[in-house]
Amino acid sequence: MTINKTLKGNDLTIALEGRLDTTTAPDLEKELKESLDGVETLTMDLGDLAYISSAGLRVLLSAHKTMIAKGGMKVTHVNEIVQEVFEVTGFADILNIE
Repeated sequence: MTINKTLKGNDLTIALEGRLDTTTAPDLEKELKESLDGVETLTMDLGDLAYISSAGLRVLLSAHKTMIAKGGMKVTHVNEIVQEVFEVTGFADILNIE
């Protein structure tokens, strides 16, 4: 999985490419822990994410909970495969998906 970060002021966008699974979820979790200081809004761009597992969902939920206190998190460019996972797991009701 490739993680691309763009910081504009207090707004951080993280674009993911590839598979967010048991193997790659710790990489994203580490990147988020190192990057969220001073960030008020987080955008997770999943346009190039091919797959997400329960480990990936856990990292997104953790980031969501962290960002609620700071200003918010949104998820953008969700493809059909990932959207179906969000709907089946109830994440579609939890996350702010645009």
